Amino acid sequence: MPTAAHFLKHPDPLTREVAQGYAEGGFLMDNGDGVQWYSVPGRALVPLTEEAGLHVARRLRRELPRFEVRVDTAFEDVLEGCRGHLHGTPERDGEWISPELTDLYGHLHETGLAHSFEVWQGGELAGGILGLALGGAFIAESKFHRVTNASKVAVIRLAGYVRARGFILLDAQIQNPHLETLGVYEVSDAEYAPLLAAALKVNASLSLPTG
Repeated sequence: MPTAAHFLKHPDPLTREVAQGYAEGGFLMDNGDGVQWYSVPGRALVPLTEEAGLHVARRLRRELPRFEVRVDTAFEDVLEGCRGHLHGTPERDGEWISPELTDLYGHLHETGLAHSFEVWQGGELAGGILGLALGGAFIAESKFHRVTNASKVAVIRLAGYVRARGFILLDAQIQNPHLETLGVYEVSDAEYAPLLAAALKVNASLSLPTG
């Protein structure tokens, strides 16, 4: 996978702009006024191991082997699932992934910046996470489920997956009670900035090693 520098200096101006914005700690949303940059006072981070604080409940642990992990095999479906538009997904209270932002994510997927982390069960897409991979940072934008607990499984499996491939930061952006049950914790802007800077220097890949 290309390094963070590849995206920060990407020949495509839109990819370059987005990469630079995320490298500075911002993120994109559309709250009805068009796609805009946002920031929050603190960031929610996912521990990469149980030793680091990732919490896997006993019942959830039994479910983990029942799901298969895939990456970038159903990007459009994951994107639609995160919008609440995919058949079998619960209704959303609001839709911050607008059609304009949907098109942008599709473009970023084509240039290699945006990815889908998927959990499958019985040959069907059960849930997944939409995110951006930049250096050694995976920035999770949104998640969804079509099967009970599939989004929790996706977060847990993603933590192990990215750690095994050299990533050092899994950013969930905004804390919520659902994430908190998994051990997700908040850091201040002052704490987040050096963690992100260190991750941007890491050359990590979502792909399986070859050779």
